[in-house]
Amino acid sequence: MHTLTTTSIRRLALAGAALLLALVPARPALAVQRPGFSMEILVEGVPLQELTARGATYVEALEGREYSVRMTNHTAERVAIALSVDGLNSIDARSTTLRQASKWIVGPYGTLTVDGWQTSSSTARRFFFTTEERSYGAWLGRTTNLGVVSAAVFREDRPFPTPRPYAPGRREGAGPGEPGPNDAPEKSKRRGDLSRDAASSRVESEAIRESDVADDLAATGIGRELDHRVQRVEFRAQAAPTALLELRYEYHGALVRLGVLPDPAAWIGGPLDRREHARGFIDEGFSPDPFRRDR
Repeated sequence: MHTLTTTSIRRLALAGAALLLALVPARPALAVQRPGFSMEILVEGVPLQELTARGATYVEALEGREYSVRMTNHTAERVAIALSVDGLNSIDARSTTLRQASKWIVGPYGTLTVDGWQTSSSTARRFFFTTEERSYGAWLGRTTNLGVVSAAVFREDRPFPTPRPYAPGRREGAGPGEPGPNDAPEKSKRRGDLSRDAASSRVESEAIRESDVADDLAATGIGRELDHRVQRVEFRAQAAPTALLELRYEYHGALVRLGVLPDPAAWIGGPLDRREHARGFIDEGFSPDPFRRDR
């Protein structure tokens, strides 16, 4: 299978579509860090604070601000990572299974920062926080999965070599039909398919109407253009991902309504407000004795 690489070692791959979805867990556990891999959302290069609640991990979206997704491979082998923003693949904006998704390649102990959707072999357009109505998903008519950033990490499938019987006087790898030590390896003639198929290009849901969208619900827009060149490389991904990572993002008001952030209006002036103003040291002297009768 062919993949693409950028000149800055950032790479993407195209996964084959022939393997069964049954090989992929139906309900993966949510996490932003798994043994060997991690993911975070950056604004101006600084990771947003992660908030754990409701069995998920959230960050607070900052309206109008551009953001990037940084993924780190802490292992000694290269991996392929399928990155989805709002349910749209960051390479081709398709909605697919994990196995079929186009993937980025990250080298051993490498870090990949994706700033936006790849729009050609040489350009990308920035991610930025906006409303549902103005999101890239709304423009495409695909709004089912707004507010989530997901990454699936695949290890490389390296089949074991078939053992051959020992033949005296025969040089290893130099037999009939086999390349010698100085021969260049045969180039694969398989090509990845970058084009959208008919099914993925169809609108998955009706375009959202303004009256149906709350202004304080976050989504991701497609913004200014960046120079981001890519090229294909060879990578054969294993059938199922080795790690799944997910981050949800919402504006402040939505995080309060979800209970991820506290609601100050719910306790100002009440007992909790009194407790928040409590102090440890006030008066000097000894402790009053409630059992003394002369009080």
